[in-house]
Amino acid sequence: MIRSLLVLFVLLLSLSNTKAQQNRTLPQVNLRSLEGKLLSSDQIANDGKPIILSFWATWCKPCITELTNMAEHYSHWQEETGVKIVAISIDDARNQARVAPFVLGKGWDYEVYIDVNADLKRALNVNLVPHTFLLNGNREIVWQHNSYAEGDEFNLFERVKKLSAGVPVNE
Repeated sequence: MIRSLLVLFVLLLSLSNTKAQQNRTLPQVNLRSLEGKLLSSDQIANDGKPIILSFWATWCKPCITELTNMAEHYSHWQEETGVKIVAISIDDARNQARVAPFVLGKGWDYEVYIDVNADLKRALNVNLVPHTFLLNGNREIVWQHNSYAEGDEFNLFERVKKLSAGVPVNE
């Protein structure tokens, strides 16, 4: 009996920790715009609508595929849900100068920032890219996923639609 209660307690504690980690607010760190301006991550907002935050790098083929595929649907997604996509480059100091020309060449029509000192990457425990977060209107992380397989953008958009409709987003 006591062992069963202990197991139940540990299970409930782990579930609450997962939820607490999942619904944490986007931390405040400094980022750099493609034009070179410093800004705080607390300026990333979307008037109470969902935000897709995607960590990527210029050397990461799956990242580029994911962001390109999302770009193809972005205007439709915005019309339907008001979602905003924000791409965060984790390129190191050697590659940071390549980010702006790379993005311009791709024609991505969403905000792109550079995590200059990897502060946001560390704060969100991003170890592998691509790593995508879905934030609610309060800038709280409600879902995250790393890696990319063709079609993942449609699963992500299904979650965005749920979030926009006020339905909980599950793993």
